[in-house]
Amino acid sequence: MATVYSTDKGRHCPDCGQVPADCRCKLVKRTGSSDGILRIRRETKGRKGKGVTVIEGLSGTDAELKALAKQLRQHCGSGGSLTEKGVEIQGDHREKAKAWLEKKGHSVKLSGG
Repeated sequence: MATVYSTDKGRHCPDCGQVPADCRCKLVKRTGSSDGILRIRRETKGRKGKGVTVIEGLSGTDAELKALAKQLRQHCGSGGSLTEKGVEIQGDHREKAKAWLEKKGHSVKLSGG
């Protein structure tokens, strides 16, 4: 007997029916901003004054975004992570990230002050 409805584990992948952490198809596609422009900003909120560079608007599958985030972190020589907002890189690397992403063919804007 198949489960019709359950709130036991939260959201499920529409293709394979698994929770996102156990998704077999890995086709969970994230969509970026609707205008196709990547926005890079520096953020310090909730980090005890330490700044991070946040890149929003990236689109692709989780695997593609993980690979892009890894390459970007290596280029900047810093740590970071892939979050729901986008890619976070430790430190202020806005100019480096902008140059690298433009070289890869993305349209990029610096946002914030």
